[in-house]
Amino acid sequence: MAIELPDDLIELERSAWAQIQAGALTPETAAAVHARVTEVAIAAGENRYEVERALKAMVRHPGSE
Repeated sequence: MAIELPDDLIELERSAWAQIQAGALTPETAAAVHARVTEVAIAAGENRYEVERALKAMVRHPGSE
């Protein structure tokens, strides 16, 4: 079963990934992504690490799943 990822979480991760690639990830961006992943996982009854894995795969490797 695929994990449903809300658009706002995807956009947060895209922002974080762009910052990572530029060598400029801020603690605020990292904390925002982490907090939102946790919220989504709790709301969905999913493991936080699985939500994060699915999110990173979607943003960093589109089309691989």
